[in-house]
Amino acid sequence: MSLFSKPKYSTVVVKKKDIPKGLWTKCPISGEIVFNKELEANQMVVPKSGYHFPIGARQRIAALFDPDTFVEADGTVRSADPLSFVDSQPYPDRIKKYERESGLNEAVVCGTGSIEGLKISVAVMDFRFCGGAMGSAAGEKITRAIEVALKQKIPCVIFSASGGARMQEGIFSLMQMAKTSAALGRLAEAGLPYISVLTHPTMGGVTASFATLGDINLAEPGALIGFAGARVIKETTKQTLPPGFQSAEFLLKHGLIDQIVNRLEMRGHLRLLLNALYLKKLPSTSSRR
Repeated sequence: MSLFSKPKYSTVVVKKKDIPKGLWTKCPISGEIVFNKELEANQMVVPKSGYHFPIGARQRIAALFDPDTFVEADGTVRSADPLSFVDSQPYPDRIKKYERESGLNEAVVCGTGSIEGLKISVAVMDFRFCGGAMGSAAGEKITRAIEVALKQKIPCVIFSASGGARMQEGIFSLMQMAKTSAALGRLAEAGLPYISVLTHPTMGGVTASFATLGDINLAEPGALIGFAGARVIKETTKQTLPPGFQSAEFLLKHGLIDQIVNRLEMRGHLRLLLNALYLKKLPSTSSRR
C-alpha cells in the first residue's frame, strides 16, 4: 500500500435499542422523565415539579388509610340501563368496556377505614370508569357512604373526579344531584363533618352537588373544577375568560374552595381537620378508635 493511499475502514452499523414502552412517564410541566415505579410509589406525583397525575381509586385508598383498616361496601352495586340507551353501541356494552379498562364495577369505590386511628366513611371516584360520570349506581353508592357516616356517627370524606352526569341515564342521573345533596343535609343536621376533596377534573353535576357542599372543600393542585366547559361558557356569554379561571388556584382565590392540598400531604391534613371538626366535639377521644 502506498504511503499516500487512504486506508480502508470497515463500517459497523450499531442498531439503536428501542426504549421499552411503559417504563417511564414525561412530566408535562417540566419535561422531567420519571420511571413509572417511582411515580406510583409517590402517589402519581412528580417528585420535582409536583405535577399531579390522575390516580386510581384503590391506589388512593391504599395511601390514605391505616394498613388493613379499609372495608369496602356496596361493591356489587352496578349500573342498570333504564332507558335502553344506544348510540354507536348499547349502553351495557359500554359498561362492560369500562369494567375491563378500569378493573372496577362502578365509577366510585366506597367503604370505611381509619386515618391514624380515626374511622371515617369514604367515597372515592375513579375517572377511568366512564370519565367518572355520575349515574344512578354511582349516586346510590355515594349516598350510602353518607348514610353510613350518619348511622355510625363518623365523618364522611368524598374524593371527586368526574366529567359530570352520565348522559346514558338521562334524568335518572340528574336525580343523583338531589339525592346526594339531601343525604348531606341530614349529615349536617346531625352535626357530623363532611370534607370534600376535588381532584382533576371535577365538572358538571358533580361540581353542582356534593363536590362543593363540604364543611371544608379541598382541592389538589392544578385540578380543573367547574360546571360547563370553558368553550361553552365563552360561546354563551360572549366574554373573554380570565386565564386559568377553572383551576383550583383560581377558585381558591375567589372563594369556592378553602384549601389546596398536595396529595402527599392529604392523609395528615385530613387528620388535622377532622381533629378540629370532630374529635374536639366528642366527650372522650381516647376511647373512640
